[in-house]
Amino acid sequence: MALALSYGDAPSLAAPPTPSPLTVTTRLRRWLAPGVPVTVAGITGARGHVRLSANGNVVASAAAGRFGRFRLTFVPGSGGRYRLTVAGGGRSVRAGTLEVRPVVLEAVGDITFGEQVGPALAAHGPRYPWTRVGATLRAADITTGNLETAVSTRGVAAAKEYTFRGEPEALAPLAGFAGFDVLTLANNHSADYGRDALLDTVRSVDAAGMRAIGAGADERRAHRPAIVEAGGLKVAFLGYSDVNPVGFVATSTRPGTANADTAAIAADVHAALRHADVAVCFFHWGTELHPRPDGRQQQFAAACLNAGAKLVLGAHPHVLGPLSRPTRSTLVAWTLGNFVFPSSGLTARTAILRVDLARDGVRGYRLLPVQIEGFRPRLVAAG
Repeated sequence: MALALSYGDAPSLAAPPTPSPLTVTTRLRRWLAPGVPVTVAGITGARGHVRLSANGNVVASAAAGRFGRFRLTFVPGSGGRYRLTVAGGGRSVRAGTLEVRPVVLEAVGDITFGEQVGPALAAHGPRYPWTRVGATLRAADITTGNLETAVSTRGVAAAKEYTFRGEPEALAPLAGFAGFDVLTLANNHSADYGRDALLDTVRSVDAAGMRAIGAGADERRAHRPAIVEAGGLKVAFLGYSDVNPVGFVATSTRPGTANADTAAIAADVHAALRHADVAVCFFHWGTELHPRPDGRQQQFAAACLNAGAKLVLGAHPHVLGPLSRPTRSTLVAWTLGNFVFPSSGLTARTAILRVDLARDGVRGYRLLPVQIEGFRPRLVAAG
C-alpha cells in the first residue's frame, strides 16, 4: 500500500549551511619580547564571533564588524613558542607560530680612538680592536657603549691634560662588525676638539648607521632620546655627563653635551616613555679608579629610576664596578670600565654587560668577563 505524503512532509532538498569563510591576514613577526602585544587580524562572516588560541588555550575573542573584519590581541607574559589558531564560523585556521623571548642588550664602557689606538688602526685597519669581541657584540639585539673621543678632522685640542680624536673611518666597524646601535657622547672627551668637531662626531656616528645620545647642536637635541626597536620592544636611550670640562655643556644656543641634572633627567625619561616601552640612562660620572658609587651617582640613578627608567649604565672611573638591583625589574651598572681603551692592571679587567629586557623591564643579566690586552678586548672563558 502506497503512502501518500503531504506537502508539509516533503523531504528537504536544501544544502546544509556553509560555514562562514575565515581568513587570517596578519603575518606574524619572527619573535617578540615578553609583554609586547600580539595582534592577529582577518576576515570572517559579518558579525561572526572569533577566538584566538595560543597552544590550545583561548586567549582572546571578539565579534567581527559588519564587513567581517576582526582583530584579536593578547599579551604573552613569558617566553616560549606560541602556536596561534583562530576559530570561528565553524572553521579553524592556523595563524602561525610565534617565538617570545627577552631582548638581549649588551653594554660596554669606554671606547676611544686616541693615544696609541689611532696609529694601530692606521697600521692594522679599523676592525683591529674588535676582532675578538665583535661576534659576541653583533649577536645581541641592541648594543651600546661610551664613545669617549672626538671623531673629526677639524678643530684645535682643548687646554686639558688628555685629548682624544680619531678618523671617521674608525666608526664603520662598530656598526657593521661589532653591531653597535647606540653610542653615548655625554662625556669629558667628545668635545676635546671644539664644537664643530663635536657636531662632526654626531654626524659621523649617524652616517655609520648608529645613533648618538648625550650631545647635539643645542641643549634640546643633546637631551633627545634615541629609540631603538627590537622584538617589538621600543627602547629609549638617554645620555648625561656629570664630568664637564669648561665649555663642554650644551646650551639653548650652543652645541655640547647633556649635563646631568636631576630635574632634566626626570623630565627626559617621562617624555621618552611616551614614545617607548623601556628607558635606559647612560651616565658619565664618579671618580677615576673608584668603582663604588658616591652620593651624586646614587642621586642621579634614583632620578632616572623614579621617573620610570629600568636600566642605568655608568662610565668614567675606568674600572669595572658593582651592579645593583633596586627592584626586580631594574638594574644599575655603576661603572662598565674600559673597553677599547689603553689599559693595564685593574683597568684591563672589564666585562660586557648582557641584559635581558621585556616590556616590564629587566628580566635578567650577566657579566661576560673581558681582558684588555693593550687596548684590545678579549673574552675570557668562564671558569
